[in-house]
Amino acid sequence: MKILESFRLALNALTVNKLRAALTMLGIIIGVGAVITLMSVGQGVQNYITEQFQSIGTNLFFVIPGSFEAELKRPAYLTLRDAQSLLDLEQAPHVLRVAPVVGGNARISVPGTEKRVEVDGINELYSAVRDWNPEIGSMITLQDNQAKARVAVLGKSTAEVFFPDNPNPSGELIRVNDVPFRVIGVMEERGGSNFGSEDEIVLIPLETALSRIFPNRTPQGQPRISAIYVQAVAEDKMNAAIEEVSLILRQQHRILPGEPDDFTVISQSDIIGTFEQITDVLTVFLGAIAGISLLVGGIGIMNIMLVSVTERTREIGLRKAVGARKRDILWQFLIEAITLSTVGGVIGIMLGAGGAAIASAALADEGFRASVTLNSVLLATLFSASVGLFFGIYPAQRASGLNPIDALRYE
Repeated sequence: MKILESFRLALNALTVNKLRAALTMLGIIIGVGAVITLMSVGQGVQNYITEQFQSIGTNLFFVIPGSFEAELKRPAYLTLRDAQSLLDLEQAPHVLRVAPVVGGNARISVPGTEKRVEVDGINELYSAVRDWNPEIGSMITLQDNQAKARVAVLGKSTAEVFFPDNPNPSGELIRVNDVPFRVIGVMEERGGSNFGSEDEIVLIPLETALSRIFPNRTPQGQPRISAIYVQAVAEDKMNAAIEEVSLILRQQHRILPGEPDDFTVISQSDIIGTFEQITDVLTVFLGAIAGISLLVGGIGIMNIMLVSVTERTREIGLRKAVGARKRDILWQFLIEAITLSTVGGVIGIMLGAGGAAIASAALADEGFRASVTLNSVLLATLFSASVGLFFGIYPAQRASGLNPIDALRYE
């Protein structure tokens, strides 16, 4: 009952000066709102990055030439023969599909329009590996590669650039570095990613690309490719598939034991993990900056509580004279401070949720959604209450320590 009575007295004292109490809470409201908004945006960025990389394909990793970790003594290449060697079921039983890719920027033109666009040469397994299918028309087939056919599948954005008035450009002709290609389809819209929009692309048969558009070869005369997409048989077999691919490529490239790989294997989890570390650091950093507002709000609470103690010195003396104990006075002023910070925290949480909703609405076209998590709400609530407790202790102790006789004589 004593605590309930102290709580009632604290609320009565706060309602006497409503404007002052509201202004005191403003620092806490802004601080908590900023923390919630920034942490929600940070979590949203992390979710967005994860979704973007997961959209690359399922159970997927890819191999690129060169090494990020070691300085190589010889040029690093990936060849078409390397990709074909990964299809050996005895050496790579955990590899399901392999899709070599050769690509680069090329000049795409139709009458009246010309633009440089990413052009990738692919095989017939590319669509299944990347989980990406045509929305209109057909995909590049094994027969297209065997015949080195001059056919092309356009990304959604590319189709809109070159054929803005034609919803189905199948059968139209485009020129890739002055080589004519017949359009056979348009890919599903994939949207933007951290490396640009995947919809700004032209897909052509791999063999056609190697012979006509990107005829690069190794010193040994092998066709060079840009990357190899590899799909594992299952998500839990990814590590086994990566080990098998690495072993086969080391054998293909005649790399001796102890020598570094001249290729790099990158999985989705590697990329997602790296970006999650970056976003975690940024979220903590932004949250710490927003937390400064909470510190300022706490100082404001201490200042107002000290003023309140001074204004109510005679009241404190009177309460002590009629039997109020030191801890009763202490609890009253502590509850006032905690109430200010907690109510401000609750309002700040609603403000932060509103800020997250605004951020999501502003970036809705990009597929971004800020995510208000329970952890961020609990953190903000506990932190705001702790601020009230910490900055309310000194004024409360000062009030409870007043001598009743001196307090009654205070003018």
